[in-house]
Amino acid sequence: MVTPQISDDTPSRHILLVTGLSGAGKSSILRILEDLGHEVIDNPPLGMLDEIVARGDRPIAIGVDSRTRGFDASAVLEAVSRLRLNPHLRAELLYATADESTLLRRYTATRRRHPLAPHGSVTEGIDAEIALTARLRTCADVLLDTTDLSAPELRRVIETRFGTWHNGPDEGLTLVLMSFAFPSGLPREADMVFDARFLRNPYYDPALAPLTGLEGTVAEHVETDPDYQPFLNQILKMLHLVVPRFVQEGKKYATVAIGCSGGRHRSVTLVEDLAHRLANPLGGLEGEGPIAVVHRELARQAHGANAAWRWARRPADSDTDTTRQVSPVAAQGNA
Repeated sequence: MVTPQISDDTPSRHILLVTGLSGAGKSSILRILEDLGHEVIDNPPLGMLDEIVARGDRPIAIGVDSRTRGFDASAVLEAVSRLRLNPHLRAELLYATADESTLLRRYTATRRRHPLAPHGSVTEGIDAEIALTARLRTCADVLLDTTDLSAPELRRVIETRFGTWHNGPDEGLTLVLMSFAFPSGLPREADMVFDARFLRNPYYDPALAPLTGLEGTVAEHVETDPDYQPFLNQILKMLHLVVPRFVQEGKKYATVAIGCSGGRHRSVTLVEDLAHRLANPLGGLEGEGPIAVVHRELARQAHGANAAWRWARRPADSDTDTTRQVSPVAAQGNA
């Protein structure tokens, strides 16, 4: 084992092992990490991991899956454990997954053979790989389900979780506030979900229906509901109770999702209001970590643009643009 020569005052370097099911987006994740400044190495022999890490000084993302020479779940976990013994490294394991129907659809679209079933069915290969990597899924620091994620949404998730600002001082927990539409499905990454469909719906006002909760007139309409403020206060109380416990447990990323019928009016208004209040030093959460705002349906209705998110409270070392939003015109659709 090669020991890197690093001074005591050097910040911890991020080492991310990316694994998971074939077809779940591992290659896409590695490409995004490379864009973020990580040195990316895909499928090196497991016995070379220590040497690879020792010879670099940049954050590293290493792809490890069933194609890797000498692949074994126990060996991967042992490698992660060894890396974590080095106080100058911050080693994490990411496991990418997707439901079986999505994996089958992706393999059908690309006409690829599954690496674990070169002469059998894709379903057989998927089942074999699920069994082979089960321990990695259980032990992963980050379990990323890509079933419902478009390419821009996957990029947004990776940028928010693993942007190079994470390699500076410890930022604590990154909180993501997300609006969404229930008919489009629950966000699989959500840790907490709130339902705003009982509030007044601007969709039934012809003047407001084409707009979004980013517009002041829509927000004012939603906020006139007598139950709006009590509902918002209850969400705030819940976050002030739960988020500090997340921090105590060492959780680095949490998503709070608020849904309505179309993901354009009520949920957007609530997320914007929450972000404003939580980013305020007088009403912030314990730890004062970064806060990101994501409007899932607005991004999707803007033809996949990854612009419907911003930092409400940016990381200390982030160069990320904090002003990007989807215009109401680009986000039209049913509420």
